[in-house]
Amino acid sequence: MADAADIQGASPAPVRRRWLRRAIVLLAGTPVLAGLIYSPATKAEAAQASSVDVQLVSLAPTAPVKGDTLTIQGTVVNTGPETITEAHVGLRVGPALVDRASIDEAAERNGFRAGTDPGEIDPAHAVKIASLPSKVSQPFTLTIPVNKLELDKDGVYQLGVSLSGVTESRPSEQVLGIERTFLPWQPEAAAKRSQLTYAWPLISTTRVTAETGSDELQTPVFLDDSLAEELGPGGRLEQMVTLGKDLPVTWVIDPDLLYTVDAMTKGYRVRTPGGKSVQGKKKAVAEQWLSSLEAAVQGKKVVALPFADPDLASLAHHGKDVSGTLGQLRPATDKAKQAVETVLHVPASTDFSWPVNGAIDPSIVNVATSAGAHNVLTRSDSLMESGALGYTPSAARPIGAGTTAVVADAELSTAFEGDMLNAGNSTLAVQRFLAHSLALNLQKTDEQRSFVVTPQRMPTTSQVQTMAAAVRGLQAGRWTQPADLEAAAAAKPDPRAATQVPGAGQYPEDLRKQELPVSAFEKIRTTQNTLDHFKVILAAPERVEIPFGNTTNREMSTSWRGRPDEARLYRDQVQDYLIGLTEKVKVVPKSDATLSGHSATIPVSVQNSLVQDVHDLVLRVKSANPTRLMFGKSGQAEQQVTVQGDHTQTVKFTANATASGPVEVTAQLFTKDGVPYGKARTFTVEATEITPTVMLVIAGGVLLLVLAGIKMYASRKRVAARAAAEESTQQSDESPDTGVQSTDGSGTSETVDR
Repeated sequence: MADAADIQGASPAPVRRRWLRRAIVLLAGTPVLAGLIYSPATKAEAAQASSVDVQLVSLAPTAPVKGDTLTIQGTVVNTGPETITEAHVGLRVGPALVDRASIDEAAERNGFRAGTDPGEIDPAHAVKIASLPSKVSQPFTLTIPVNKLELDKDGVYQLGVSLSGVTESRPSEQVLGIERTFLPWQPEAAAKRSQLTYAWPLISTTRVTAETGSDELQTPVFLDDSLAEELGPGGRLEQMVTLGKDLPVTWVIDPDLLYTVDAMTKGYRVRTPGGKSVQGKKKAVAEQWLSSLEAAVQGKKVVALPFADPDLASLAHHGKDVSGTLGQLRPATDKAKQAVETVLHVPASTDFSWPVNGAIDPSIVNVATSAGAHNVLTRSDSLMESGALGYTPSAARPIGAGTTAVVADAELSTAFEGDMLNAGNSTLAVQRFLAHSLALNLQKTDEQRSFVVTPQRMPTTSQVQTMAAAVRGLQAGRWTQPADLEAAAAAKPDPRAATQVPGAGQYPEDLRKQELPVSAFEKIRTTQNTLDHFKVILAAPERVEIPFGNTTNREMSTSWRGRPDEARLYRDQVQDYLIGLTEKVKVVPKSDATLSGHSATIPVSVQNSLVQDVHDLVLRVKSANPTRLMFGKSGQAEQQVTVQGDHTQTVKFTANATASGPVEVTAQLFTKDGVPYGKARTFTVEATEITPTVMLVIAGGVLLLVLAGIKMYASRKRVAARAAAEESTQQSDESPDTGVQSTDGSGTSETVDR
C-alpha cells in the first residue's frame, strides 16, 4: 500500500480506486474494525465454504520480479455430498500485509470471508471446471503475468486461490473453498539488506555400540544398519549433502556422525537379534557419502558440536550433581575439532553450543559454556522481546561473562517442522518463510541487522528438500545476503535488545519431560568407575579408553530425547558388555585340597581371556582360620601377577598347618591400588598336623622295617649259599673215575671212585 504522499501524486483515478479498495479490505482484517465492515459467516456458510479442499502443489517463481509469469499448480477436491457445476478456479490478491503478525494471522485463517478476502483478478486468467462430482479431485494450473497482479509497492502480499461454483442446494455462485499463501514482492535489491545465516545440521541418532572386534582396527559393532538408508541415494543425510553443497549455509556437524561413517568405510559389523554380529555390507555407500560431504564443505564454514551432541539441558538439570558428568564435555569438544579436521580435512569452530530447541535458562548457559564455547545458540521464543522495539533486533546478544547468545528467529527456524511430504504443505511453508524474511527486512530501522535460522536437528528428507527450496528462494539476494554463524555471533549487538536469560521456571515443560533422568547419569558414572578400575590392569588401556569414552558421550546424546526405553537399553548394554570384559580376567575356580604335613604349596591359577596382556594385579590368598592354616607368618599372602593375553598363570603359595581340620581359603585379585578386582574364589583345605612324637614313631617304624628287610635279605642270602653248596657236592659224587689218588693219614694210597 502506498504512502499518503504517493497517493497524492498518483493522478490516474484507477490507481486511487485500487488503493481505496485495498485500504478498506486491510481495515476489515483488523480486529477492531472487522465487525464494522462485515458480518461473520453463518454456520451454514462456513460449512458450505469448506466443501472444497484447495491444495497448492507449486508456485513459481517463489519470489517473482517484473516481467515474470506466475504459475500456480494445484488440485481441488470436492469433499461435499453434491456435484459442483459451473465452477472455476481464480486468484485473489490482497493488499500488502503490514507486519509479521499479519502474515501469521492470514496463514491461520480458514474458509472464505466475504468482505475480508479480496475479489478475484481478471476472470480471463481463471481455470474453468464444468463439473466436479463428490469425492473427486481435479488438477489445475493458473498462469498469470505478474503485471496483472497490481503489486504497487514492496512487501508481502496475500494470495488466495479459490474455487467458486454452484450446487443443487446453492444455485447461485459462491466461493466453496480457498487456500491462502504469500507472495514476497521485492523486484529490485533493497538499499539495506538483512544478513541471514542458515544453520545446516548434519546430525543423526547413535548407531555404534561399545563392542569392538579383537582385531588390530578394533572393528566397531553397530546397533543396526539403518544409517546406510540415510546415507544412500534419496536418504535424509544424502539429501542434506546433495542439496546443501550449492547453498550458502553454515554446516553444523555432530562429529560422532563423521566417526561412524568413517568406521563404515573401514569395515564394520552389525549386531543381530540373537546378540551376535555379522559383517556390514554398506561400505561403498559410506565412502560415497563421505566423499560427497568432503567436497561440499570445502571453503564453507563448519561448526562442530561436542562429540555425540550431548543434551545440555539434561546435563544442567539432572547430570551436573552426579560426580564426573560435566567432566565429559571438555573431551567431547576436543574430539569434535579433531574429528572434522581428520575426516573432512577442513577447519572447524567449536565455539558454539546448541541446547535443544534453543531453550535456555541460567544453568543451561553455565553447562553450555563449561567446555569453552562462548556462543550459545538460542531462539527468540526463549529470549523473549518486550515488543517495545517495534522491530526484530539482530541475533547477537551479550548475556554476561563473555558469552553471546545467538538468538535464532523462531518463526523462520520452525517453518519446516510439519509434514513436508505433502506438496501443498511444502509450498505453503516455503512462501511463508520467504514472506517472513522479507517482512523482517522491511521493518522500520536504520541499522542493518543479522538474523539466524536454526531448524530442527534431524529434518526428514521432505523437510530437507523444502528447506533447500526456501534457501534457494533467497539466493537472488534482493532483501537478504548470506552470512555464516561466526559472522552472526560477531555482529554488532543492538543495545536495546533483550539480554535477560529466562529463569529455570520458564523452561518449557514439554522439553523438560524428555530429558535424561538422574538415574541415567548415575548409570553412566557406574560404567565409568568400572572402566577406571579395569583399564589400570591393561597393557594397552587405549583399546578400551577410546571406544568406551566415545560411548559415554553417546549415552548423553540429545538424540535419545523421546526414546527413553531405547536410551535405557543402550546404557544397560554398555555396562553389561564392560562387565563381561572385566570378567575375562579372573581367578580360576579351585577344588578343595588336602594339606598333609607341616608345610606345603597351594597352587592358584589366574586366567586372562583378553587379547592383550594384563599386569599390575595382585593375587591375595587368605585363611579363614590362621590358627589352623597359615600363609607365611600370617593368615594371608599375596603375589604380583602378570598374565599374557589368552593365557593362564598359576601362582604357588606356601601354606603351613598348625592344627588338623578343614579351613576355608579365599583367593582374590586386587589392582595395584588395593581395589578388589573380580569375584573372590573360596575353596577348602583339609589341614593335617604331624607332631615330632608322631614323626619319631614313624621314623622308628621305618627303621624297624629297614632292619627287618636287611635281616630277611641276609637270611635269604645264607639259604641261597647253602643250596648252592649242596648242589656242588652232589655234582662231585656223580662224576666218573678220574684217576686221582688220595692218601690217607697212614700214608697208604687208594683210588677213590666218585
